[in-house]
Order: sequence, then structure tokens, then C-alpha cells
Amino acid sequence: MSETERMSDIDEPRLFEENGIEAHVAALVTPLLKPLGFRLVRVKLLGLNGLTLQIMAERVDGSMTIEDCETVSRTVSPLLDVQNVIERKYHLEISSPGIDRPLVRKSDFFHWQGHIAKIETKITIDGRRKFRGTLANITQDGFTLNTDKAAYGEALYVPIPFNDIIDAHLVLTDELIRDALKKNKDLSQQFIPEDNLNVSKKARNYKN
Repeated sequence: MSETERMSDIDEPRLFEENGIEAHVAALVTPLLKPLGFRLVRVKLLGLNGLTLQIMAERVDGSMTIEDCETVSRTVSPLLDVQNVIERKYHLEISSPGIDRPLVRKSDFFHWQGHIAKIETKITIDGRRKFRGTLANITQDGFTLNTDKAAYGEALYVPIPFNDIIDAHLVLTDELIRDALKKNKDLSQQFIPEDNLNVSKKARNYKN
């Protein structure tokens, strides 16, 4: 069994979590997702169409169909109504991670090793907190980022511990699109080159 397969588990914890209302929503919906075979990627409040509560989820293999999004929406919506966590009108959006996805678990880094990512850390590393580069040398403790846009005097290879990350996501490239389509046949069937390349699947529900 490969390192990626061993770590890809529905109970694998996320590396960082939300705060405030987003954390409250995450705590409410996570127990509902697991029995359905889904796991939470992130919760985010967005200033779209007034206010949008985005719940991003996926199956352990990284897939998430439109039907899956609708299933999650029907499951979590009643609880959010009862708990009234947002005391104003909002849109509930259930979304797949998309191609340029957030990296929230160690298995995400193993799975997408060799691709370009943007990383933000909670402490200064090599004089910076924001990095862009290729993911390499993934271990249980962290990884090396081979920076592709290092300024004069900055290190080209930056070791980053998982414990120091506060945000991470893939950068959309032709190589990433090809790899994502190869790994996800369902996404490949729905992908249209002329469309927005940030392909994700969503189910939306307007909440009073």
C-alpha cells in the first residue's frame, strides 16, 4: 500500500480549521458527512449574492459529483435551519474542491506532489510567510517547496512543517489540469476547455 493510499482515510484530520461561525458550521456538518461517505474540506463565508455559506466536501478518493453535492445539501440544510447559525438570509452552496483545490490534509500533499501550490504559514520562514512553488519531498512532518519565483537572496528550496501552515492550495496549470482529468474520470467527462478552468461542482440553496 502506498503512502498516499495509507493516509487517505475518511477519519484523517485536517491540518487547520476554521474560526467563529465557520468553525461552528464545520462542527455541525462533519458528523453528518461521514455516514454518507464524505469528508469536509472547508467551510467559508463569502460575500457573494449577499452572503454565501460555502461547504466544500469530497469523497475519500477526491471525487464529488453534482448528485453528491445535492445529497449533502439535503442532509445538512435542515440542521443549519434548526441551529440558525447565521441570523440573516444567505445562500447555502455545497461544492467540490475543484481542480485548484485547497490542500487541507497530509494525504492531499502526497496526492498532488510535483504540482505547484501557494502556501501561507503562521510563522516567518526564510523571512517570508507566503510561498509559491512545487511540492516535493513529502513526509509525515512536512515537505519541501521548490520555489519558482524566489527573489534575489531568497532560498530556492524551503522546508515547511505541516504544523506551521495556515493556508494551502494548488495553482492552476496545464500539467495540473491534465493530471486531474486523468485521475478523475467523472471530472473529465464534464470538462469543457472553453469553460472556466476552475472546474467544481455545486449545489445551491437559498436560505431565509
